[in-house]
Amino acid sequence: MTVSNVVNNRPGVSDPVRRRVLEAIQECGYRLNVNARTLKAGRTGVIGLAVPGVDQSYYGMLGSLLIEAAKERGFHVAIEQTGAAAEGEEAAIAQSHKLQLDGLILSAVVLDPREQGGTAWGDFPIVMLGERDFGASIDHVGMANEAGTKAATEHLIARGCRRIANVTGWSLEGVHVVSRRHRGYVEGLAAHGIEVDPALVSLSGMHMERGRKAVHDLHAAGTAFDGVVAVTDTVAIGVMRGLADLGLRCPEDVRVVGFDDIPEAAYLAPSLTTVAPDHRWMAEKAVELIAARLDDPTRPPEEHIAPFTLIPRESTR
Repeated sequence: MTVSNVVNNRPGVSDPVRRRVLEAIQECGYRLNVNARTLKAGRTGVIGLAVPGVDQSYYGMLGSLLIEAAKERGFHVAIEQTGAAAEGEEAAIAQSHKLQLDGLILSAVVLDPREQGGTAWGDFPIVMLGERDFGASIDHVGMANEAGTKAATEHLIARGCRRIANVTGWSLEGVHVVSRRHRGYVEGLAAHGIEVDPALVSLSGMHMERGRKAVHDLHAAGTAFDGVVAVTDTVAIGVMRGLADLGLRCPEDVRVVGFDDIPEAAYLAPSLTTVAPDHRWMAEKAVELIAARLDDPTRPPEEHIAPFTLIPRESTR
């Protein structure tokens, strides 16, 4: 039993004994038969993580935290990218089934389990990290999108901004990260008696170059603005590049706030003020929900919203 406990990383074995057993295993060239253990336990010890793109800083950061959280619970992580497309998200679910993964953490941009009639999901453990309104249909870990963006908007107002642009994503239709964060922008303005000027709302996209182009387009249209609430830090970086292109200073001429607190945000010049969700909390909660679903497949779905802080930096001073 001692050897079995060491091989399977179970507690109850002293460190000296564990070291001696591992040394003996190495000398003998023993290799664990993963397939046999999987058949016996009914689990692989691997969970999937599917994100729109691993080339995006936010998802790289989130992936690293999820791998740490999974390791703490004895899981390994297999990563897939979906391209932010329905077919990519569907393929990630199908591949997770095919590989017999223990579960999937899916950053969903398009798919909605309520539209699948339950057929695509079955009893397979899935935790959604998307910002769509999933209702009570599936385990979901999200962010305080409206509250966070409202705080960002009110921060700019407190710094003296009155002509605040919202450089946001592809569409305000439906309920998703873009529409939720735009709603927070609207609520922030309304709380201070400021009406939304449609000319200040730029539906640009979710990449740096789109943020840069949005600033050029606003300037070309003659739209004056003294603050920008960007949908993400990535877009905010593009906004700041666009301001520099036009000879506008940040924060002297235009103050900028992002959302996500990606690692680069603190190292820009000027450093970027941002809404910082507790990403570590999100990662730990997502893995916790996978483990809970494995232990009790009949438990009701849960929704959890991560706490956030607004981090003031040089871009709004």
